[in-house]
Amino acid sequence: MNNILLLEDLPEIRAWLKVLILQVFPQSHIQEAARIHDALELVTAIKFDLALVDLGLPDGSGVSVVSALRESQPECQSVVVTIHDDDDHLFPALQAGAFGYLLKEQARELIAEQLKRMRGGEPPLSPSIARRVIAHFAAQAKGKTQQRAHSMPHVLLTDRENEVLLRVAKGYTLPEIGGQLSLSRHTIADYVKQIYRKLNVSSRAEAALEAQRLGLFDS
Repeated sequence: MNNILLLEDLPEIRAWLKVLILQVFPQSHIQEAARIHDALELVTAIKFDLALVDLGLPDGSGVSVVSALRESQPECQSVVVTIHDDDDHLFPALQAGAFGYLLKEQARELIAEQLKRMRGGEPPLSPSIARRVIAHFAAQAKGKTQQRAHSMPHVLLTDRENEVLLRVAKGYTLPEIGGQLSLSRHTIADYVKQIYRKLNVSSRAEAALEAQRLGLFDS
């Protein structure tokens, strides 16, 4: 891999991903971006061999960058690196042209091993994601539909997001929440970012009110 695009808005996560990339592809040149706008400008100026793309970004979804790369640089392999393991994020990314889908919750050694498999043409997929893809197509083969609850009037959070939100509302720090859930501080920060965006809040106090509205204190 010569030119690699790294799209991630959190500096600390971008830093360890850059280290990991250089471990797997030591001769590569990495172009970093924290916003979709900046990434798209790079795509118009540089030919990339690989792109590692986060989904939840301040100016939209990284799926738009995956799609742009598929249209303008079909030889570039886009790999999503995210905290989202649900169908509503996974399948739009794959449909947009993502070659792989990795979860940040994994050990970094495992992410590195999955990226190494690309040398043999194997898509890098987290184990839980691979199982989800298989289950999806197995259900399709049986004639089942996979409709999601888009009609719910309130914001839907994943189980993990609910766990993080409850602890944020109770006043725990990010390192404390990470210790309780056996996740890194950086992963917790990414969850908090996504939760705040989904709930359209900007403070711990507002998050606590939303947690109360969602009935998390009663669970």
